[in-house]
This record gives sequence, C-alpha cells and structure tokens, in this order.
Amino acid sequence: MRGRAELTPDPIRGRLSIVMPVLDEADGIGAALEALRPLREGGHEVIVSDGGSTDGTRERAARGADRVLAAPRGRARQMNAGAEAATGDVFVFLHADTKLPGEAGRVVFEALGRKSGWGSFPVRLSGSHPAFRVIERMISLRSRLSGIATGDQAIFVARDLFRAVGGFADLALLEDVELCRRLRRLVRPVRPRVPVVTSSRRWEAGGIARTTALMWWIRGAYALGVSPERLARHYRYGGGPGGGRG
Repeated sequence: MRGRAELTPDPIRGRLSIVMPVLDEADGIGAALEALRPLREGGHEVIVSDGGSTDGTRERAARGADRVLAAPRGRARQMNAGAEAATGDVFVFLHADTKLPGEAGRVVFEALGRKSGWGSFPVRLSGSHPAFRVIERMISLRSRLSGIATGDQAIFVARDLFRAVGGFADLALLEDVELCRRLRRLVRPVRPRVPVVTSSRRWEAGGIARTTALMWWIRGAYALGVSPERLARHYRYGGGPGGGRG
C-alpha cells in the first residue's frame, strides 16, 4: 500500500467532474442542471448517472449535462459509474436537490491547494424555519469534529485519491460516510467557507424533529455496527428523502 505522503496530492488546478446520481427526478432535473450551466461554461464537466428512471429524467437531463449514463440502481453504483466515465481532475458528487455555488471551481481548487485531496462544503438548508439554522450549525460542527461528511455536503475528491481508496463501497446506505472514513485515514478533509444549498424537503415532509432524530439515530446505529441494509429500511420507511437517491 502506498504511504500517506504519496496519497496527499500537490495543489491542483484543473477541471471538475460533477457527478449527479438520479432516480425519477424529471420534475427537478432541469433546474438542477441549469444551476450548473456557469460551471459547464467555465470548462467543467457534468455527468448525470441514472439508476433506471421511468419518468423521462434521462431525456430531460440530456439537455443540460455533458453525459447521461444508464447505471445499475443504487447511489454508490451510480456514482462509481459516473466517476469511471469522468475526465476531470477532481470529482464532485452532487445530489440533485443540492446547489453548488457558482464559483465552485475556484473554491474547490483553492481548498485543495492546502495540501489535501478531498473535502466537502458547509451546508445551508433552503427552508426559512429557524430550526434549519440550528440544524446547519449542528451539521457543520459534526463534520468539523469528525472529518466525516454526507452526500448533501457535495463531497469532492481528487481523481487519484478516489481511485486509491477504491471509490464508493456498494452499500445500501451511508456509502458517503464509509468513503469519508477511508479517505480520512489518509488525509484530513478541507472545508471551504462557501456553502452549498440543499433542499429542506425531507424535514418539511417528515417533520423537523422526527427527521433530525432519525438521521442521527441512523448514523449512531451504523457507528455501533448495524448493517447499512437494515438501516436502509428505516431510512425509506421512516421518512428518509427521495432526493435522487437511486
């Protein structure tokens, strides 16, 4: 196995490959990709990895993405397929209901210039309820202390580092947390100051307190060894989001 120093990239300047896993996101995919148009015009790449949509998502995505892939269903599989097809220097894994800042290219490469190979964004929730401001701070604090991010935070990873750790594990849930754990063993993440904006629809649909408790319970149970397959059942039936999960 290569050592830590060999896996810590030098400062990077180059191209992003933004990989978006989707499943039945026809209603929102147009707006999601339109928000990425400034990045595409700046030379960055957008890949949509579809897990078998039946609502016309792929056809609508073709208008605003560089590539639209038909991938095996499952978010980890879809993101791995997108990364395999990507040509950029850094992969950004983006949920369909999360919006990158317009200057994401500059922000990511400046962050990686601090001698790290990966990181994630702070998150701002789209809703106006005061509780969302508290949740945002909790997410930020958790990520800062643990070095672990979730998919809503738009995890970004240098190509070579992503491949060195083997990409996403084929898990039913928490593939993002598991990836961060492996990356963290090699190098600490960086966190830009500029946030991404992610939809608050899961909290609004499931109830703020109930959804927050469910998400923290799932993370805690996973840390104690409960299988992702078992947790995925609670996630689906307990009010977890659709959000292009695939």
